[in-house]
Amino acid sequence: MIFEDRLDAGQQLAEDLAEYNGKDAVVFAVPRGGVVVAAAVARELGLPLEIVIARKIGHPAWQEYAIGAVTETGEAVWNDAELQMADEEWIQEEMERQRQEAKRRRIEYFGHDHYEPEVRGKVALVVDDGIATGLTLRATLREVRRYEPRKIVVGVPVAPREAIRDVAKLADEVIVSHVPASGFGAVGAYYHSFPQITDEEVKHVLTSTPKTAPR
Repeated sequence: MIFEDRLDAGQQLAEDLAEYNGKDAVVFAVPRGGVVVAAAVARELGLPLEIVIARKIGHPAWQEYAIGAVTETGEAVWNDAELQMADEEWIQEEMERQRQEAKRRRIEYFGHDHYEPEVRGKVALVVDDGIATGLTLRATLREVRRYEPRKIVVGVPVAPREAIRDVAKLADEVIVSHVPASGFGAVGAYYHSFPQITDEEVKHVLTSTPKTAPR
């Protein structure tokens, strides 16, 4: 184990992101698990917290295996090899279903689905609790780029080298606290405590952490 829990991971990651302490930057969390890590980073660095809701698109025969990801408004990101084997009608239906779930979560968290973060010309620090396939994070980065930040920095506690390479194509900088020397298990394998985060926990974190603007 490398991290005690997501709070510990966020505090360690904040040390790796210390150059952005108090700078003109915004921390973007990837819900749900990434919210706890990102909130710790935001508090340690004295920065506001925002979220980008991206949803995994699971394989039709095995939902836990991601073949794509989509945000509320952005284009989907796909594992091209798997996409070629999926039914087109199913793809369109699943994309829409996941977009609607992303919108539902935003309404659950904030009471409305309006989203316009104040990040133009600033540094966007995009934080999750780890990277596995990188699909969800890549969809998130495309969404964040739409808001015209000056620079996009990805910060995560743990990730495999191949995922870092893929994410680096869409970010200006990638900072990872721990990169396993060989082999990569599930993200949770690097945490002593890695429970599922509920919508209620996300709402609690968001209401207790500064935002870029009133909701």
